[in-house]
Amino acid sequence: MAEKQQDLHGAGPCQPVGDGITRVFALLGKRWTGLIVAALMPHPAHFVDLRRAIPGISERMLSDRLTELAAAGLVLREVKEGPPLRVTYRLTDAGAALDPALRELAAWAKIHLPRSGPCAGAERE
Repeated sequence: MAEKQQDLHGAGPCQPVGDGITRVFALLGKRWTGLIVAALMPHPAHFVDLRRAIPGISERMLSDRLTELAAAGLVLREVKEGPPLRVTYRLTDAGAALDPALRELAAWAKIHLPRSGPCAGAERE
């Protein structure tokens, strides 16, 4: 069977994965990270709004991922003195530059990833 699969593949050995794609998936491949970036794409948001926009994410995980995205230069945390103290998160130019790639991934998913599970009927972008 393995021989038939290799014949069907038609290519030689796999090439090493490039440094750029490795770095992209090291950050964006983490659970929740891409969803956070997508939620911030249209406009800045407060922490509680992000939490509502991403069902299932814990406060701790959201905080950790926002910290990682800020350290990577994709998200900016802006504090507005209170009362009440308000923290807003927005994408930097580098973060916003992911928009075309995220749109392409969403379009690809509509074609190539079948819906399954309890949310199969939900329309999400």
